[in-house]
Amino acid sequence: MAESETTRLEAFSDGVFAIAITLLILEIKVPAGPETQEHGLWRALLDRWPSYVGYVISFATIGIMWVNHHALFKYIRRVDRALLLANLLLLMTISFLPYPTAVLAEHLPDADSRTPAAVFYGGTLVVFAISFNVLWWAARGRRRLIGADAHPEGVRTITFRYGMGPLSYGMATAVALVNVWASLAIHLGLALMYALSERREDGEEE
Repeated sequence: MAESETTRLEAFSDGVFAIAITLLILEIKVPAGPETQEHGLWRALLDRWPSYVGYVISFATIGIMWVNHHALFKYIRRVDRALLLANLLLLMTISFLPYPTAVLAEHLPDADSRTPAAVFYGGTLVVFAISFNVLWWAARGRRRLIGADAHPEGVRTITFRYGMGPLSYGMATAVALVNVWASLAIHLGLALMYALSERREDGEEE
């Protein structure tokens, strides 16, 4: 396949990110019927707290991953078949994330099942991190798809951060075996860390 511009890939990816992030809110069910009659609406809304926790963490994760995906394509200037396939792998993990989020929300209040739910959720984020590495290395191999004027600091930072991603998310997932709440806090902290620019001078055009 001949190399082409990245416009179609980015537009398609943006659509998948948007759908995945929208699906998160659809997992939060509206209180109705006997539930509200027995305890009142405020209590029913408060009882949805596990869904709110899952929503915030997953929204932050997907949103910041979208920011990073956008940042990658300031460096990636061309597309080939390997990159398209790597991007599809990433999009597959993104579109899957609402499901482990729903599982986590469902089981978070239950002390007996919250640990496997958190491990399942964290394991999905490990695959998420691996897929980002696959995408980056598909582009960076022999630098054939990276722009000749790509800023070396940005390239080094992305390579280091993404390389540490599977290990970091793996450690956060392992923590769930000891303390689920600490594991979720680490996941949120990692999402915020990846929100940082790969460049000291954020916003500078490549």
